[in-house]
Amino acid sequence: MSEAGDGPKPELTLFVSGASDLSARAIADAREICDVRLAGRFRLSVVDVHEDPAAALSHGVRAAPTLVRTWPLPRRRFIGDLSQPDQVLLKLELAVAEPEGPNATDFAT
Repeated sequence: MSEAGDGPKPELTLFVSGASDLSARAIADAREICDVRLAGRFRLSVVDVHEDPAAALSHGVRAAPTLVRTWPLPRRRFIGDLSQPDQVLLKLELAVAEPEGPNATDFAT
């Protein structure tokens, strides 16, 4: 049951190319960004461009890995290495979740 004011979570879609080490690293980096830096406020979907090339085409993805903020609009894309979360968040125009609790200063990188 959802509370009043709850709406759909904003969405990110990660496009990867097959079951490679690069894809696995991109998935791990994107999950860390969503779970840690964005405090679970975003839903992450992963699309393998080999299994669903139509999805890649419909999102204008021409290289992998590509992380796309699919909602809210307008879409924003980050292509390539996701290991530097600050750059990814800046390019996708995403605000970082505010740290909470007594160790809030430990959250900053």
